[in-house]
Amino acid sequence: MEIKFNDFQKQYKSHHQKFDKAIKGVLNSGWYILGTQVADFEKKFAGYIGTKYAVGVANGLEALQIALLALNIGPGDEVITTSHTAAATALAIISVGAKPVFVDIDEYFHIDASQIEEKIHSNTKAIIPVHLYGQSVDLDKIMAICRKHQIHLIEDCAQAHGATYQNKKVGSFGIINCFSFYPTKNLGAFGDGGAITTDDKYLYDKILQLRNYGQKNRYEHEVYGLNSRLDEIQAAILLVQLEYLDRNNKTRQKLAAAYVKYLRQVKQIKLPAARKNSQSVFHLFVIEAESRDGLIEYLKSKGIATLIHYPIPVHRQPCFKEYNSYLPVLEDKIKVILSLPIHPFLTKREVKYICENIKNFYKSL
Repeated sequence: MEIKFNDFQKQYKSHHQKFDKAIKGVLNSGWYILGTQVADFEKKFAGYIGTKYAVGVANGLEALQIALLALNIGPGDEVITTSHTAAATALAIISVGAKPVFVDIDEYFHIDASQIEEKIHSNTKAIIPVHLYGQSVDLDKIMAICRKHQIHLIEDCAQAHGATYQNKKVGSFGIINCFSFYPTKNLGAFGDGGAITTDDKYLYDKILQLRNYGQKNRYEHEVYGLNSRLDEIQAAILLVQLEYLDRNNKTRQKLAAAYVKYLRQVKQIKLPAARKNSQSVFHLFVIEAESRDGLIEYLKSKGIATLIHYPIPVHRQPCFKEYNSYLPVLEDKIKVILSLPIHPFLTKREVKYICENIKNFYKSL
């Protein structure tokens, strides 16, 4: 049996007639940039998240970059975030000339809210917490810190489309919130894409300018902007994907429950912790495994793909060496974390097969 980590062919085949119709509709329209599909998706995505506005952009990194620019964050400023994330989070901070300040992680693999305040200085302008693996960070504590110190909250929701905190969707708590629609995401395009959500009309108008060369009117550039527009074809695909997001997230939750059922008695495995008042959408199912590297090779020999998210934390990357930090919890966790396959087209039978092979590996030691 071969089990892929993601299966984009099955995803396409599941609704290929709708995808084909959506793509052909754009091609037949002759309008490929900032047309009706983008406008329709922005309206529906804002409604789904629960914000007044959403703006489609080219990718998740530029969503964060535009968010920082809209808040006038730049050289001399500091932005607090986590090192346990895709590099895009920190690259966005660097791209505007600000300094990333890294905080260690908690038991949920998120930024440890109890350690944030010791990293706040007079030039701290924002916190970017990452809802990693599909589960919300401790938003109550982080929002309280932001209010106390009068700094901005920018949510990085790249892995948490549809996740909730206290029955409210992530991406609706910050002054600005950012999403990626990379194909692997719970809400994925067939290429790159991203979005920004906000309730602030002034920031919304500014974000619209920043994504489109800084133009207020065509050929009239008020600010330095980017070429960062979600295109019509990706928006059309995302409109189809959005129809099935909640259903697909429920499938992920059921698969996660199956993993827990089959692995809870395996003493060499630590299962992911569930945060109180938070509902995960399991973008990833990440365990902590003894003899991890041996387990990876064993599962590979059985046709099972696994990944590590992430093997090298951002603060240890060569390009971030000047921002190196002492993050002992993260340094320990990266030695044992392992991502098992979880996506809407995985079956419970396949989950059982994966778990049986995990058990067999530990029995063989």
